Amino acid sequence: MTGFADRAQAAPCCSPAADTSTAVPGAVPVTTTGTHRVAQRPLAGGRFDMGDPYAEGVATDGETPCHPVIVAAFAMDETTVLTSDFAAFVDDTGYRTTAERAGSSAVFHALVDPASVDVLGAAPTAPWWWEVRGADWRHPFGPGPDRRADLADHPVVHVSHDDALAYCRWASRALPTEAQWEYAARGGLEGTRFGWGDDRTTPSGAELCHTYDPGRWGSAFPAHPGSRIGMAPTLPGDALPPNGFGLRQMSGNVWEWCSDRFDPRWYRRSPTADPAGPDRGATRVLRGGSYLCDDSYCRRYRVAARSHTTPASSAGNIGFRTVSRP
Repeated sequence: MTGFADRAQAAPCCSPAADTSTAVPGAVPVTTTGTHRVAQRPLAGGRFDMGDPYAEGVATDGETPCHPVIVAAFAMDETTVLTSDFAAFVDDTGYRTTAERAGSSAVFHALVDPASVDVLGAAPTAPWWWEVRGADWRHPFGPGPDRRADLADHPVVHVSHDDALAYCRWASRALPTEAQWEYAARGGLEGTRFGWGDDRTTPSGAELCHTYDPGRWGSAFPAHPGSRIGMAPTLPGDALPPNGFGLRQMSGNVWEWCSDRFDPRWYRRSPTADPAGPDRGATRVLRGGSYLCDDSYCRRYRVAARSHTTPASSAGNIGFRTVSRP
């Protein structure tokens, strides 16, 4: 992070954008190739209706019009890239993430001691996001113990779009297009809000996705500063049931980077076959929602929901998964 940009359209469940007016020191180029360790699910591809058929999203997110899309066959990670997977990449390459080079990243305020001298400021339009010195993928809450071991099976977080692309170069993988991501998240279902149907939970009330739970946080959103210091807000990558394609947690837990640039008008002119997003745009698409989504203000964990932020942005609720390289 390089400070917070004032991005008024950012919703509370999303993540603040980095202020890119201050340069972050350049990353060391990734020149080696390693082994991608995440289990794969082959997907046959085909036609589906992309977008929100219920027009329930925020108008400026551009979830409509719902339109037919065809995607070619590809393979996708069963889970997001986990902390242990990212550690293997770093151990092999010596790569330093955007947050490590910038010296700070965005952390939800309930996970931070309010009196800490490492709190550098709050996001202008989402003050529950604090910029914390020393927060990065090893230290998701700021300075303290290296959490790689105890969060090894959790999604890696505090990774920017640039970091995700560096991992993909090393692993000979790619970030999914937005169309690939939504096709996969739907799990073979058409016209549903989620990858398992329209209800957020099973008939017995069992959790199907990991979003904001007031009981877990001790209060309604946005919780209280410092109320859950040191608590892991994420779940392990394989903690909840998979969708019909065998893919886990494509709703909730952490936001996932896509390769596309963002344009709220894109669906009006998007190609039918394997759309790869617009040619221009300062921000990149995020999909899937996170542990901070709540039905009282935002349902961006629906499979049609979209968000976006700058490629240099990193936060404690942003991760990624990969697909086979075209």
